[in-house]
Amino acid sequence: MKTSALATLHPAYFALVMATGIVSIAASVLGIPVVPEALFALNLVFYPVLWGATIARALRYRGELVADLSHHGRAVGFFTMVAATCVLGSEFVVVAHAPHIAFWFWVAGIVLDVILVYSIFAILTVKEVKPPLSEGLNGGWLVAVVAAQSIAVLGAQIAQTTERPEGVLFFSLVMWLGGGMLYFWIISLIFYRYTFFTMAPSDLAPPYWINMGAAAISTLAGSMLVGAREHSQVLMSVLPFVRGLSLVWWATATWWIPMLIVLGVWRHVLRKFPVRYDPLYWGAVFPLGMYTVATARLAQAVDAPYLFEIPRWTVFVALGAWMLAFVGMVAQLSRTITARTSGKRAQ
Repeated sequence: MKTSALATLHPAYFALVMATGIVSIAASVLGIPVVPEALFALNLVFYPVLWGATIARALRYRGELVADLSHHGRAVGFFTMVAATCVLGSEFVVVAHAPHIAFWFWVAGIVLDVILVYSIFAILTVKEVKPPLSEGLNGGWLVAVVAAQSIAVLGAQIAQTTERPEGVLFFSLVMWLGGGMLYFWIISLIFYRYTFFTMAPSDLAPPYWINMGAAAISTLAGSMLVGAREHSQVLMSVLPFVRGLSLVWWATATWWIPMLIVLGVWRHVLRKFPVRYDPLYWGAVFPLGMYTVATARLAQAVDAPYLFEIPRWTVFVALGAWMLAFVGMVAQLSRTITARTSGKRAQ
């Protein structure tokens, strides 16, 4: 990787693993052949490469990485590490059928989440110089919610394969509820920014799709908990509540989709903001795949088979979005390599 690129590596680049993983799972749930295994294989490359790049950055450009931890716009990107870890763990369950391996990804996700939650939010709280709300807040903040809910999803998936499913499911239930609390806090501020601050086209960056994605993964977490209810007396006692709240989450995610499309048209068509590859676009691909999986699982959780008609279409939207982002990433990488090679020849 080019030195300058490593120094400026965005903490949210783990969204590449999140997007690839959830589209893989969506294809598996909808019975699409070959695609799940192919994307899973890619993730087995993406995940360690991104960790290698992050570790190299920490060793060679520690100042830049530390600066990111206290930056209101970039710090929350580190939560993609948690979500990527747990989504890859979910792939081990759904695609590779290896829940015993997924268990360790779940443990790693919990450890990462605890470290990041109580370091990043503490740093952002006590720092003396802070940006105004209009500059420091974006949809990327909701990745903290996605991280918590990804732990709940994976916990519900592996619980029955562990020695203490009751404890795993109780912990997952708590993470689901805690993540929901965080969503309502953050989305209130985001909606306030939407309606009471002037928005430029550059402000509506791809992470705003996480407004929908965070609600979608909350839907999935609740639906997975409903599916695991037989292994937990606590879940059985609150089952109507979990089902009802899962439906609320799905309605919330669905509400966001037309709104985000309208804002996208305003940004790119009316205001002619250029569409160019940005690693943050993976944060827009992930919600599309997540909505597909969440809707399919909710249909089972609330016994509404007619909802399956939605993921049968949205899975292809998610696949198309992933392909566009992947082609953009490859093209940018190709340009970077070409420029670097040309620079060496010129020397």
